[in-house]
Amino acid sequence: MTENWYALRVRSRHEFVTSEELTRKDIENFLPSVSRVRQWKDRKKTVDFPLFPGYVFVHLDPLPGAFLDVLKTRGSVCFVSLEPGHPTSVPPEEIASLRAMLMSGEQLDVFPAFKEGTAVRVKHGPLLGTTGILARREGRQMFLINIDILGRSVGLKISAEDVELA
Repeated sequence: MTENWYALRVRSRHEFVTSEELTRKDIENFLPSVSRVRQWKDRKKTVDFPLFPGYVFVHLDPLPGAFLDVLKTRGSVCFVSLEPGHPTSVPPEEIASLRAMLMSGEQLDVFPAFKEGTAVRVKHGPLLGTTGILARREGRQMFLINIDILGRSVGLKISAEDVELA
């Protein structure tokens, strides 16, 4: 059988622990992560964050024993599957593309696939809790959101990291 990549769901904040455990078991895995500078009251520090929180990719033969060995790893929850009981493989081209993007050195962010007309809620800043409709996407990270007030539509530009699905 040929080895495939699979997305493994892991416990909250266990991505790095699970990845290290898988490596100790000689199971090839891939945890895409990005470094961010975080500010505390007294200091700044560069911290690694998973690009896809809650997930680690594993490369293995599609055999029940191999899946079971991964699921016995600390922090593992389940494999992502479209059909219950049958883990869905991730195309190797997607893993290769993801690796290439990480190697590029460019700053990467993962945003929900917002489409025009999607209802969104502001989750940070002075407009916290405000809901609106995504009018259009401007560039990689900026959205124009319409918020209806008194029967009129008010538009504003806002960063993608400051909105979520309503």
